[in-house]
Amino acid sequence: MDRKLPPRIGLAMTRTPSAIDELSNAWVVKLAELSPSFSTYVGIPGGEDRLDDNSPAAAENYYLLQKELLAKLQGMQPVDKIDEVSKAALAANLDLGIRLHESGLWKRDVSVIASPAQNIRDIFDLTPVATVTDWENVAKRMRAVEGAVDGYIETLRLGMAENNTPAIRQVNWVVNDLNNITGANGFFAKFAKAEGKDLPDSLRSELHAASEVATAAYAKLQNFMRDELAPVATEGDAIGRERYALLSEQFVGKAMDLEETLQWGIEELARVKAEQEAVANEILPGASVLEAIAHLDNDPSRKLHSTDELQKWMQRLSDEAIEKLGATHFDIPDKLRTLECMIAPTNSGVIYYTGPTDDFSRPGRMWWSVPAGVTEFDTWRETTTVYHEGVPGHHLQIATQVYNREELNNWRRMANWCSGHGEGWALYAERLMQDLGFLNDPGDRLGMLDGQRMRAARVVLDISVHLDKPRLDGTGKWDFDYAIEFFSRNCNMSPEFINFEVHRYFGWPGQAPSYKIGQRVWEQIRDEAKAKAGADWDIKKFHRDALNLGALRLDILRDAVIG
Repeated sequence: MDRKLPPRIGLAMTRTPSAIDELSNAWVVKLAELSPSFSTYVGIPGGEDRLDDNSPAAAENYYLLQKELLAKLQGMQPVDKIDEVSKAALAANLDLGIRLHESGLWKRDVSVIASPAQNIRDIFDLTPVATVTDWENVAKRMRAVEGAVDGYIETLRLGMAENNTPAIRQVNWVVNDLNNITGANGFFAKFAKAEGKDLPDSLRSELHAASEVATAAYAKLQNFMRDELAPVATEGDAIGRERYALLSEQFVGKAMDLEETLQWGIEELARVKAEQEAVANEILPGASVLEAIAHLDNDPSRKLHSTDELQKWMQRLSDEAIEKLGATHFDIPDKLRTLECMIAPTNSGVIYYTGPTDDFSRPGRMWWSVPAGVTEFDTWRETTTVYHEGVPGHHLQIATQVYNREELNNWRRMANWCSGHGEGWALYAERLMQDLGFLNDPGDRLGMLDGQRMRAARVVLDISVHLDKPRLDGTGKWDFDYAIEFFSRNCNMSPEFINFEVHRYFGWPGQAPSYKIGQRVWEQIRDEAKAKAGADWDIKKFHRDALNLGALRLDILRDAVIG
């Protein structure tokens, strides 16, 4: 049976919906039908008992639907400025989706962080678990893992048949990482215990049985990757210029001059390093960056000693930022003033944000996936992280987009995302917090610069690796060992974190540079808007107007803001 959006979806626009709005809204209905994970993420009821179809047939169907929708959209005439942006944004999104499908990249989709191997499990973090009915759906969704995995394996086998396989480095990492799911006390086994929930015995038995089905499905995936995919996986890591340019456009949100961007990345890395050295001298006169870091790490007033302390500190800092910024520099409606800071049920080390549901019944959330055994945290490193994920970073940006029913159709509010826009804004927000006086403490400021340096290093590493560029020292081409050494010099993190991050860049081409490149483009757009406004410049209005446009590609954002 077709699942329809509830009446509340899409009826709150104060402007009369145009034909383009109606087409966009219908596309959200179709996306929710095709992707139960998308439906769960945005809070559209229906599909909580299902998972996405990862098969080649589903990919082909989605490809044809995009082509059909793009043809319809191209024949429509915008009725106003909002409509012009809506048409341009949706057309660019569909066109890129078509080109990505035709590239065949989806047939080799294995990475350490963002492939179906992770996505099938990850949606359980947002699956509703408040009621008995919710847990009944959880049991059905766990049983659906088998079909989702089977479709994924079928897709990878298609890639194998076409000699279009992922890098062996990514396959080996995922095979090892899946032990967290397939082990005796893996994710589904623990999740199915529904600890603290008052559930019937019959449902608990079904949850246990369903968890065994899901665990067995992941064991099948693990065995397939180890025994069938690994022997034919690609030895090299570089994706190549043509594919990299396409992925860079996808993540940044505009076509890039890769050589110019690489040179800018090298120069930006040097500039941030010099800024760090100046702040280190503020912290401890005459100290190097490493000596200043050691000084901060030994400061007991900057220590948190448990995940419970970390969660409470994050929440307190986030609440303070919302209260202060909402009174001065940003318009923050009441619905956006709730941000939940959470310790994630996984142990990957990733820190991330999930947006609110359409009706804000589930608020925006900042998640911290703390590695096993890690119990101590340094606030000087993480103050800027809270601003990045929360306010004025991702939460203000994404929740504003969801909230703006008056102007945005459902696709622009709930289904449009561009990493260069989103991650670029979050880095821009970190710098903004320094400008607004929230990072006056030199330790917190050094923490911000530590992140900025890492993001600049990503630009250099990612482009160089995937375009097979010479090493910076001229001794040969980039390889994994040189990448580890380069990143270790520019990232003040543990060897385990650095190892994961470099694996991530090797297997997710174009994504990591979108943070720093996106920040660069946001700052360019702001400066252009300021020059155009002259004496009438109002940065609060600029932020409000830009965020109200939603997560556009950066080339379309510039056109919409500058005109």
